[in-house]
Amino acid sequence: MNPPVARNNPGGRRVAALAAGLLAGLVLALPAWTTPAREDAATAVVGVRLPDLDPRHWISRLEQPHRIILDREGIAAQNARMRAGDPSIQDIAALPDPLPGNLVRARVEKLSSPPARPLYDEQGKAVPARRLSALQRELALDAIPASRPLRYGLVVHRAALRTFPTMLRVFSSPGDTDIDRFQESALFPGDAVAVLHESRDRQWLFVASERYSAWIEARHVAIGTREEVLGYASRTPYIVVTGATVRTTYTPEEPRVSALQLDMGLRLPLRTGLDPLRTVNGQHPYASHVVDLPARRADGGLEFVPALIPRSADVAEDYLPLTPANLITQAFKFLGERYGWGHSYDARDCSGFVSEVYRSFGILMPRNTRDQAVSPALDRIGFEAGDDPARRKAAVQGLQAGDLVYIPGHVMMAIGHRDGMAYVIHDTNGGGWRGPDGKRVSAGLNGVSVTPLEPLLFNEGETYVDRMTSIQRLRPHPLPETSK
Repeated sequence: MNPPVARNNPGGRRVAALAAGLLAGLVLALPAWTTPAREDAATAVVGVRLPDLDPRHWISRLEQPHRIILDREGIAAQNARMRAGDPSIQDIAALPDPLPGNLVRARVEKLSSPPARPLYDEQGKAVPARRLSALQRELALDAIPASRPLRYGLVVHRAALRTFPTMLRVFSSPGDTDIDRFQESALFPGDAVAVLHESRDRQWLFVASERYSAWIEARHVAIGTREEVLGYASRTPYIVVTGATVRTTYTPEEPRVSALQLDMGLRLPLRTGLDPLRTVNGQHPYASHVVDLPARRADGGLEFVPALIPRSADVAEDYLPLTPANLITQAFKFLGERYGWGHSYDARDCSGFVSEVYRSFGILMPRNTRDQAVSPALDRIGFEAGDDPARRKAAVQGLQAGDLVYIPGHVMMAIGHRDGMAYVIHDTNGGGWRGPDGKRVSAGLNGVSVTPLEPLLFNEGETYVDRMTSIQRLRPHPLPETSK
């Protein structure tokens, strides 16, 4: 970017000189990002040049960037296959009503078992055994009746899913305060849940959603009828969030839906039948989309209220067409976002990242890497510990944009090849490779990053490629014989 031209204005010349000085200062302060990154540069990421951080660079290298991988009918069939064949996906509409007490107890005990290893708080102090015991009492297992009516609710605010009914953050080692071991996942406005149980203080609900069962704060769930809750996701017309995140418009008139974070892939029904001359939450709606969001009444019940999303926001009238170019574009919208274990930090982790990218096309994915990596609903290439390295290399060379590459505990999305290497975009809290001296470089990427795959180290002696457990791919339409 060039500084402004001053022409015959002395004040303009001073502004131009100041702008030029500031720009020069920025260039000096950020050499790794304003010049092509070198593999031997101390602050550079191995194999990454500045153009690699632009999605257009990767799209331009694709043979058929705009080919349809799956159309709407194909995606519907894919989701039906996922719901029918993947054991990590649960149909909350099929839960028995009334709920048997033994089913509830089994679900809670499966998740909320007593910790088997020492845990540390944010100050690095060991969490006392008495405090962990108190959490067990909060589960209220003794209060589970022989049966209970099944209740349904809609989530009204982005909310954490927790191992125990507490916001206590705990960690595996002192000082490691990014990976909260009680953080499981998150749910989003409009997500449907079945309510299975309450904590002893009734401030938490144990809920089942399509992809996860865990504890959520009761204040984030509005209880409604089965029809209201389960029908919300199919209401029309609607818009889809296609940005990494968007927010509803701030409104003091209706704080329950003011400045709500809405994450990529959320489908939001539009409020219809509005009087065009009336304001919505104190604002004329002509420059906004008016969406119908669930809200919680004072008694905990469900109601729907209008909320505004600016027309300038990154949303679409429908799910995006599933093409290689769109997959790359959507993934790069998260580039640089900080890693958030279990959707903490109002962000996401590696499996949440790929789930939300695919959700913007209307595609259902399991929540966790362990389930994604083995899902029978996807086209899986599996690897064993003793596999021929040549087979692994050939599989990496054959990666297509959007393919998901799994190692133990991590997933990456392929975006293309350059200089004989496969490149991926992934949400990682680590990252390492060998430096020029042969020693391991620990990068601390800690966010959504672009890297080559082959140089990444799993440990001192093995690469990511050595430890690949699977590659997962959607079942695509056959490639056309001609056209690009």
